Amino acid sequence: QVQLVDSGGELVQAGGSLRLSCAASGRAFNFYTVAWFRQAPGKEREFAAAISWRDESTHYAEAVKGRFSISRDNAKNTVYLQMNNLEPEDTAVYFCAARNFGRIGVNSFNYDIWGQGTQVAVSS
Repeated sequence: QVQLVDSGGELVQAGGSLRLSCAASGRAFNFYTVAWFRQAPGKEREFAAAISWRDESTHYAEAVKGRFSISRDNAKNTVYLQMNNLEPEDTAVYFCAARNFGRIGVNSFNYDIWGQGTQVAVSS
């Protein structure tokens, strides 16, 4: 079973960029589909992006499409979320999540391993 550690969140101005990292410990991380979710204060956790283990295909929420990019480096056991042109509405705690051999899902219950979260704050 892998464990996930999220990092890279910080305060940034609107229009800026950040890259989040999700580092996994354990073996066979390349067999895990990985997603990023986010949760803003007072709101439910929502899907942002995901990358498949099988062919590295990706899927994005409409709110981030064209601005965010998810990628993975299996040699480093790490998945990245590149976030460009950030907006104040992107302010949230970002969590990475993983599922073994699973297809991409957009619901929290599709994933059974979670990172601790990293705070992203975008000022206007």
